[in-house]
Amino acid sequence: MNARKKFDEELQALSDSLIEMGRTANTAIDRAITALLTGNRELAKQVVDEDELMDDMERSIEQACWRLLLKQQPVAGDLRKISTASKMVSDIERIGDAAADIAEISLYLTTPMFPEIQNDLIAMAAAAQDMATSAIRAYVEEDLELAKLTQEKDDIVDDYFLTIRAVLGEKIRTDAKLMDAALDYVMIIKYLERVGDHAENICEWVEFYKTGKRKNYSI
Repeated sequence: MNARKKFDEELQALSDSLIEMGRTANTAIDRAITALLTGNRELAKQVVDEDELMDDMERSIEQACWRLLLKQQPVAGDLRKISTASKMVSDIERIGDAAADIAEISLYLTTPMFPEIQNDLIAMAAAAQDMATSAIRAYVEEDLELAKLTQEKDDIVDDYFLTIRAVLGEKIRTDAKLMDAALDYVMIIKYLERVGDHAENICEWVEFYKTGKRKNYSI
């Protein structure tokens, strides 16, 4: 096997690892929201405990990036792809962190879900997960248009955040005893908003990979 073919296979393995890590992060978000909605403490604890797996995957992918960079002198396209992967992995890991944070909050909640926000919270989580999935697919498929469309969806996540926050704010204004519970849910939707932000970051790195430009950063 010639060196270039082996290098290309290792690049593909890197992409496969990113897909798997992204899938793991999205599954963690799904489980965290399910635990929140159902009060399943065992599931919530599982999400928290498995956050270490995301850390291990991040380290493994970072090491793979360094091995590829050191193995030979990559051409510009290769360099951008590897650099993109090394930046993306941090955002994917933080999506996993957001899931663990949501699960941890659900472990200590003593107030049931406010029924007024349940449907919007579920929709917000789905929108954030969709963004994360699409962002990683944009990288794998080298699809700049998909990256741009995914970034535009961040407005949807942000709108849900503002809507839910307004409802929770009104709850606090009408009944101060609900403040602690409402603030817990504000933190939960803030973590979901960050999932969308990290997906948007991934899309910006896809743009860098395809064009060599990314908001005041270029190579």
